[in-house]
Order: sequence, then C-alpha cells, then structure tokens
Amino acid sequence: MAPAPRNARKSSPGVAAPAAGHRLWAPWRYAYLRNAGKQSGCIFCFGALDAGERRERLILHAGKHALVMLNAYPYNNGHLMVAPRRHIAAPDLLRRGERAELNELVTRTITILRKALNPEGFNVGANLGRVAGAGFADHLHWHIVPRWAGDNNFMPVLASTRVLSQSLKDSYDQLHPLFKAIKAGLS
Repeated sequence: MAPAPRNARKSSPGVAAPAAGHRLWAPWRYAYLRNAGKQSGCIFCFGALDAGERRERLILHAGKHALVMLNAYPYNNGHLMVAPRRHIAAPDLLRRGERAELNELVTRTITILRKALNPEGFNVGANLGRVAGAGFADHLHWHIVPRWAGDNNFMPVLASTRVLSQSLKDSYDQLHPLFKAIKAGLS
C-alpha cells in the first residue's frame, strides 16, 4: 500500500479513517470494470486448445463432460469454477455422465485445493440465473472458494476491496500440475 498524499482527509481524533488513509492499488480490476456487461461469447465454451491457450484462459482441466478453471475475478486465492462442457443453464438439464463427472470434479477440486492451499473451509455453490448472481447465467457452473479465518477482514468491509496475495498466473502455475493427475481417474 502506498501512503496517502499529505493533503488527504484526516479523521477526527480517536476515529480511524478507512484503511488508515492508505490506498490499495488493484489495476487488474479495471479490465473487469471496463468490460462488465460487454462480454461476447461464453468463457466456458471452447474447442481444442493448446497448453498456452489453456493457461491464458486459466483452464486447469478439460475433461470429456466438464472443466475446471480459475475465476478471473476471484473472491479469494484459489477461487475455481467447475462447469459442464455442454452449454446448459440448469442442473436438471445435465445428462447422467455429465452429473457424474461434475460431481467428481467438485470433490477432487476441493481435495486439490486442500493440498495446495491448506484452507480452513470452503464456499461451494452455483448461482442459477442472473437474479441469483450468475455472471454467465446461460452456462451452469459451480464456484469453489477456499476460505481462511480472517480472510474477510476490514478491507472488504470498509473499502469494498479484497486483497489477493497471489497473481492468477502464479495460481495457475501452482495448481495446474495437480490437475494433470485427474485425467487418469476419470472415464
């Protein structure tokens, strides 16, 4: 964090200003804000990709029926999404093989995140429909968010900002080797 300029607003005696007058820079958020609502195409739909394209798109695993990818605008380090390969909006539209692979990937993803990041808990869920918070309402996906004691500290409460301690590319490089072993166990 950079110190605030000398002419920054000072708080009253005994009352702390939000973030103690410091500024937190998160320039990566600008791309998200600039493109909010303008996305074309579905982030979960893709054909064959080479290793570089998978890394660029943050895809950790692409199976026959389902995929795992990093969330490009995460709530916490290691925030992953599991989605069917087929473009569908609701769980009741899944075929038996898709349900089985998705369930297995959610389970294995939690195991991998436990091993790699040692979280104390998880939020796991799906937002069905735009009014429920789904950014991609037409393509069903589950969020798996690792949680730690204190990860929801003063920054989100006072400054509406989350602090991530690892870049997305570093997260990808750490997690990708752990997802390579999944292919062997899925059919």
